[in-house]
Amino acid sequence: MVDKSNNETDIPNENAELPALAKARYLKIENIHMPTGKFAISGLRVFGKGTGTVPDTIKNLIVLRGDTERRNAWLKWQVNDKATGYTVYTGSAPDKLYTSIMLYGVNEYYFTAMEKDRPYYFQVEAFNENGIGKRTQVVKVE
Repeated sequence: MVDKSNNETDIPNENAELPALAKARYLKIENIHMPTGKFAISGLRVFGKGTGTVPDTIKNLIVLRGDTERRNAWLKWQVNDKATGYTVYTGSAPDKLYTSIMLYGVNEYYFTAMEKDRPYYFQVEAFNENGIGKRTQVVKVE
């Protein structure tokens, strides 16, 4: 897909964009020559989407804020079987959810970064290798 066998420049963080879409199950990297004799890869990332279905909107999002410790909130939602992970969005207004937390393998989160006298707003979305599901309705906690 990408041939760098004649490359003579040092490009440690190159972005190799393919000229056309390609379907692949595996990637093979072949080292032809290294002047120092040591070959290493760091930070290999591949972007794209699978051919399956995107996860549905998660259900039953609950956000509880403590009475004694107002800086914390506990979020929990129903597990989505199609989800690889979830993204929790939070902020100080429903249209200003600028903080996000990515979670894998859990369906709850203990959020500990609120000001004690302000309301906060939360949304959660599920994602997998096929894309990102729709976000939940915004939930406000006083």
